[in-house]
Amino acid sequence: MTTTTENNALGDLLREWRTRRRYSQLALSSETGISTRHISFMETGRSRPSSEMIQRLSEALQIPMREQNRLLLHGGYAPAFPERSLDDHDLVAARRAVRDVLVAHEPNPALAVDRLWNVVDSNAGVALLTALVSPDLLIGTVNALRLTLHPDGLAPHMENLPQWRASVLSALQRGAEARGDDEMFALHDELAAYPAGADTRRTVDPGPQIYVPMVLRVDDTLLSFLSVISTFGTALDLTLSELAIETFVPADPETTSWLRAHVGSAAADQG
Repeated sequence: MTTTTENNALGDLLREWRTRRRYSQLALSSETGISTRHISFMETGRSRPSSEMIQRLSEALQIPMREQNRLLLHGGYAPAFPERSLDDHDLVAARRAVRDVLVAHEPNPALAVDRLWNVVDSNAGVALLTALVSPDLLIGTVNALRLTLHPDGLAPHMENLPQWRASVLSALQRGAEARGDDEMFALHDELAAYPAGADTRRTVDPGPQIYVPMVLRVDDTLLSFLSVISTFGTALDLTLSELAIETFVPADPETTSWLRAHVGSAAADQG
């Protein structure tokens, strides 16, 4: 057995990502054109890879930008991808684009989130839903997944909580494993500890079983939504690469009519 040391943190991380992606050293050698001997030497710390070599391996192993930066730092190099606040001057256009997309989706609820599902921005449709949750969940950093599954969030209003919860946790687990992200694993564990919903609770048949809707009861109305997620496909900035826009599209005519009536009324009241 080998002992992990700070001096070989880079090699340990490279081996960890190769294992996570289910590559043997031979398969990675075939993919990258780097000899198995050289790969072995890099993983054991006997050879220090160049920054270009690290990025070459990262591309073959489909390592996320955040983790590529971490590998480069451990190798003694500057990060390849900048990470800036969305308020940064260089990201003004991107921030404006996000806001335009969110508004364009109204009356459908839509929100922009970071990799941990912390809300960056949202539209008027989302405000109607957050009115159902405890104000305590809206203080400080607001987490979209916590809002849906927390006992003081949307969970008590959700008609198919067990199914929606299972779908959310499964997607979050896959995302955490793909990214190797400890913070995402921690969020998953927190959400998994919330009540799952009684087995006797009414569940809603989504019809052809091609997706799991989010079904909410608001007063005497059932609202059914399909979640659609979009991302920046060509982002070279770390912040943009991890930004996603989730839109809740009505899954039935009744939900469409309710949103049109209530989002329109809310906008009129604010005006």
